[in-house]
Amino acid sequence: MDQTLADLLRLLDLEKLERNIFRGWSHDIGTPQVFGGQVLAQALSAATETVKNGVAHSLHAYFLRRGDVEAPIVYQVDHARNGLSFSNRRIVAIQHGKQIFNMTASFQIPEDGLEHQAAAPEVPGPDGLADITDVTPDELEKLPEKLRRFLLIPRPFHMRPVLRDTTGGGSLKPIKYVWMKAIDALPEDPGLHQVLLAYISDLQLLSTATLPHGDLSFMRNNLQMASLDHAMWFHKPTRVDEWLLFSYDSPRAAGARGLARGLVFDQSGVLVASTVQEGLIRLRE
Repeated sequence: MDQTLADLLRLLDLEKLERNIFRGWSHDIGTPQVFGGQVLAQALSAATETVKNGVAHSLHAYFLRRGDVEAPIVYQVDHARNGLSFSNRRIVAIQHGKQIFNMTASFQIPEDGLEHQAAAPEVPGPDGLADITDVTPDELEKLPEKLRRFLLIPRPFHMRPVLRDTTGGGSLKPIKYVWMKAIDALPEDPGLHQVLLAYISDLQLLSTATLPHGDLSFMRNNLQMASLDHAMWFHKPTRVDEWLLFSYDSPRAAGARGLARGLVFDQSGVLVASTVQEGLIRLRE
């Protein structure tokens, strides 16, 4: 297995300190604080360890404080409910004696039922699209230092954006499509694929809310951006080592906050997950 992906799997395999208490560490992905998707995935991993039957079908989380990349994070799991079909867990992440994150996750024993879904967008497939890291040395030299560092750090996922149409004036519609998958094959464990899907659900999402606003970007130091909350629903089992299309849109930004939504489709067009996030988007002086 690719070393970068193997390192991520070790990161998500938490140390069990005692019953319902786990410890995890962090890695640097080029942002000044712990990546929100990492905390989301580790919290789901901790909760999954405490559920005997069932798989996650939804989670609702709040990011309370910036995480310190150099310090461990302790996850405490509360058994809110153990039912015949559904189980519920509340997870609190603690660092330096303070809560930095909390989440509620619900698990269900799989069963059949009514089905319908939104249609997958008609966009080019991943073959032939460039990865976000496919930048020439000359292009890289012209980028802001923060963005350059973000692109140069090895990552365990391919990310291939689909080109977007402009609305004029250098701004873009608040819509974005990105194909993603792990850079190497993964084990069969369905719970692991859910945890990894939670991890990548926080990539590229909130920045959709900045697209209509010209050259404003967290990576260009003219915006302060941070995830405030994150919700996710798992509709169907899927594999994260196969291409997934993330269809993002942002219906509203106001009050120094932006809302972004995502639908996740597999390559056959099946809607496998949905996600919504609100984040801080504050103009820097």
